[in-house]
Amino acid sequence: MRLRLVLSATLISAGLLAGATGCGEREATPLPFQHKKAAAEAKKAPALADLDMADAKKTFGVLPAKFEAETNPVTDAKVALGRMLYFDARLSKNQDISCNSCHALDKFGMDGTKVSKGHKGQLGGRNAPTVYNAGALATQFWDGRAATLEDQAKGPILNPIEMAMKDEQSVVDLLASMEGYEKAFEAAFPDADKKERITYDNMAKAIGAFERGLVTPSRFDKYLGGDKTALTDQERAGLSKFVQNGCTTCHNGAGVGGSSFQKLGLVKPYPNQKDPGRYEVTKKDEDRMVFRVPSLRNVAETGPWFHDGAYDRLEAAIQGMAYHQLGKELPDQDIKDIAAFLKSLTGEIPKDYIKMPTLPEKGEKTPGPDPS
Repeated sequence: MRLRLVLSATLISAGLLAGATGCGEREATPLPFQHKKAAAEAKKAPALADLDMADAKKTFGVLPAKFEAETNPVTDAKVALGRMLYFDARLSKNQDISCNSCHALDKFGMDGTKVSKGHKGQLGGRNAPTVYNAGALATQFWDGRAATLEDQAKGPILNPIEMAMKDEQSVVDLLASMEGYEKAFEAAFPDADKKERITYDNMAKAIGAFERGLVTPSRFDKYLGGDKTALTDQERAGLSKFVQNGCTTCHNGAGVGGSSFQKLGLVKPYPNQKDPGRYEVTKKDEDRMVFRVPSLRNVAETGPWFHDGAYDRLEAAIQGMAYHQLGKELPDQDIKDIAAFLKSLTGEIPKDYIKMPTLPEKGEKTPGPDPS
């Protein structure tokens, strides 16, 4: 049985086969009954004897070198500015937290904790998602409240629990007080009027441009490109079981997930009901416990897993997802095989791209840390 037949049963029933690249900025919330039907079809699917590479590529798409956006063209100067802003802790109230503090680029974009520490040691409410390949996601944050990387970049800096800056103007004044940033903004936004060059929006555009280049190609991409030797026999078996069990219903596209929303605890209730998920954004009862489906790229390196960091072992996270979303208890061998496949999604960190830049020196009017 080729992959095409199983994917057709799984994805068509879920209404997700079309546009499965995961790169569009759309909101797609598949209905629960669709996923139950997909799970039922997957249970009936026979074992896969052969993987059709063309079908696999259609399902998972092609990982680009960078995630372009018409609304924010990527330029070298913009990326250089965004890199500085990403690493600069002076964008936080006490000047001790940067974007890289919670999304460490040398650690696959994570800090390895259930929830991250922010201003004055305050704990965030959700596990910090990786920024690698985030350009493949249809929306940002677990609840999808930001449509783009640029929108997302604006949030943590002003969040009182995270970086805790007072307001947008405070950030603009801080940046404008440093000659190095003046020159960097001029290079990144040469067509902007001088008075409108250093803005909060342009700051976010620069960070977004930098993050659009945080791409980690993996052995799985070589496999999709036609190199069948890129995956081991166990990893290929894991991919087959990943498909058979209906995982591609939600985890498809270039991000291997991230293009839709789903209720956590679809079949079996999730024990932690404290976080209402997307309900906080829409105020619709049907969105309680609904979260954006995460990307599985680099998933083996980005634990602990789930929005609350409840799982600290990849195999346990796989079993937990199968139980709560499909009502299944997978055999140990299936868990091992799927875990092996997921490890093949671990990509290469772009070491040169993420090197710590030289940050602009503070000026006479640059404010100091505020621990209050």
